[in-house]
Amino acid sequence: MAAQQSQGIQTLLEAEKEAAKIVQKARTYRTQKLKDARSEAAKEIDDLKSKKETEFQNYKKEYEGSQSSSQTAVDKETEDKIKELESAYKSNQEAVVKKLLDRIIDVKADLHRNLQKA
Repeated sequence: MAAQQSQGIQTLLEAEKEAAKIVQKARTYRTQKLKDARSEAAKEIDDLKSKKETEFQNYKKEYEGSQSSSQTAVDKETEDKIKELESAYKSNQEAVVKKLLDRIIDVKADLHRNLQKA
């Protein structure tokens, strides 16, 4: 009977060792799957990040071009206005100076309209 109990205990110990091995394998498997899932998620994130960065760069190039063409148009319009003002200045300069000198030289000594008796 003692031998039978000893053999039963031995069988239980072996079963316990086998169960511990199975649990350890399951833990290792779970850990490996978790690592694989993390690396796969990181890869997907990097792919998505690079895709979005490319889309952003394309969008930026598209609208930067229109901004620079708009800036060029504004610069040209500004230069045209400056030239127009300079030509108006040159053509009217002498007339304006003459009018100013006439007003300064020909002073009329009239009473202000508020001081005149009605």
